Amino acid sequence: METIKISEQEIINALCVYTADKRQVTPQEVDVELMYDDEYGFSAEVEVDGRTQVLIKINYIEAIRLWLDSEYNIDPFAARIELKLDDEEGIIAIAKV
Repeated sequence: METIKISEQEIINALCVYTADKRQVTPQEVDVELMYDDEYGFSAEVEVDGRTQVLIKINYIEAIRLWLDSEYNIDPFAARIELKLDDEEGIIAIAKV
């Protein structure tokens, strides 16, 4: 089983592509801020054309699956994805394929 560490920047990129696809804009038009709260867990605030939306953990997973498919050419549904809060690297994902 191979382990892939997905950096915070890659997660931001994945959420930009994911949101751009949903809103039918370019990824450059999407601003993303990743967040973690002890009570609510992982979330992200995305902004497109002045409108803000909060994404939750399941949206992270969906975006990362799309990213694994497009950037790593990995079957996205064969991966087990775990989000982690790292003291030095920020929010990262571990994908086991």
